[in-house]
Amino acid sequence: QVQLVESGGGLVQAGGSLRLSCAASELTFSRCAMGWFRQAPGKEREFVGFVNRYGNIRYYADSVKGRFTISRDNGKNTGYLQMNSLKPEDTAVYYCAADYNIGIDRRSDAKNYVYWGQGTQVTVSS
Repeated sequence: QVQLVESGGGLVQAGGSLRLSCAASELTFSRCAMGWFRQAPGKEREFVGFVNRYGNIRYYADSVKGRFTISRDNGKNTGYLQMNSLKPEDTAVYYCAADYNIGIDRRSDAKNYVYWGQGTQVTVSS
């Protein structure tokens, strides 16, 4: 059974940093593109960023560009989301997602990803 398990969430003050991890099992992680999404209370799930299977193509939502960095270590079957200069509006549950067949042109639509983690809460206090 495919599993994606996020970790690294928590409570941080505005301006602080967190690094989220997404550990994958029972899938060929190196052949999957990865996306990160987030969902705040009362809001729809929104795209945060994307990295292709090789780790050399990345896209970010405008709201996080310059502050968040996506990376991956295929040898460890793990993806990462480094979040710097956090703001209260970054507060949300963060999810990683993976898919074998997602193309760059479909990267920001959550419905295009087959595999999802359970989410990790990130809370940024002002």
